[in-house]
Amino acid sequence: MPVHKLFWDDPYLAEIETVVTGVDGNVVTLQDTIAYAFSGGQQSDDGTIGGCRIVQAEKRGLEIYYTLDEGHGLRTGDRVPVAIDWEKRYRIMKLHFAAEVILELVNQYFNQPEKIGANITSEKARIDFVWATNISEIFPVLEAKAGALIAANKPIQSAFSDVAKEIRYWRIEGFGQVPCGGTHIRTTGEIGALRLKRDRQGKNKERIEIYLA
Repeated sequence: MPVHKLFWDDPYLAEIETVVTGVDGNVVTLQDTIAYAFSGGQQSDDGTIGGCRIVQAEKRGLEIYYTLDEGHGLRTGDRVPVAIDWEKRYRIMKLHFAAEVILELVNQYFNQPEKIGANITSEKARIDFVWATNISEIFPVLEAKAGALIAANKPIQSAFSDVAKEIRYWRIEGFGQVPCGGTHIRTTGEIGALRLKRDRQGKNKERIEIYLA
């Protein structure tokens, strides 16, 4: 059985206790986890397993493999605490959903341009598009629509569309439903104020950077 991803059941969990299911040198697997591994452009969580720093979290298929510092001393069957950097996780959650909102607004109001990249860290989110003009020209629309959605403090539903394949989506009533396997906040109001910035990436390539104001 792959690891039970508690970061989907409750993305607000910052500490749990679980069992080590496998050890291969510095790489371990767990029965349950709250530590997200880089996927879909969302940065991995920082954290510890059994008090040892997570150096890397890698998703392979439905499993997550955690590389720890040398000398961790863990063995299969050990019960261990798992903790994440909650402040970093929560900023990522807010920036992630801010990016989801901006992307959905661009698709809804500007004819679904081709998305060619995305990345979410605890400092900023970015979305790259094939776009022929200065993309900042559409910022007033994006800021107004996003601001209204955030002010409405709408509930965000996150669930599986396919449990066996672990395919998930988020949904906001009256706004949209989008496939996404990231960690999501509960309501749009948690995002708070946003700031958008344009970064030209080359001919017909434009980037929207998103910051928490």
